[in-house]
Amino acid sequence: LQPCVKLTTLFMSNNKLKDFPELDKLQSNPDLINILLVGISYNQISTLDGLQPCVKLTTLFMSNNKLKDFPELDKLQSNPDLINILLVGNPMYEGLTRKQARPKVLEHLPKIATLDGELLTGDD
Repeated sequence: LQPCVKLTTLFMSNNKLKDFPELDKLQSNPDLINILLVGISYNQISTLDGLQPCVKLTTLFMSNNKLKDFPELDKLQSNPDLINILLVGNPMYEGLTRKQARPKVLEHLPKIATLDGELLTGDD
């Protein structure tokens, strides 16, 4: 990722990834912390470790991975600008409708404005 000094969007979907191996290098290169959007859907990721360096991250597409527990979302607290997230298709949603999962996500990420493609309102 070193030559990508102006990178703002990073799509790594459909790659059988189990973690975020390259994003941890962002901490050593301040030019790369400008990532606003990460698309990492359809992989095998079970932890959110590695996104902390993306302090300007606003959008995370993380559907159809292996996230099992809602408390894992607490790791995104270091991404203060995160307002859009896509989580549907992860094991944490099993047995829940999107509407039932919504308050569980908001418990850990209260600043989210769009969840699973739906704009959240004050009623959520």
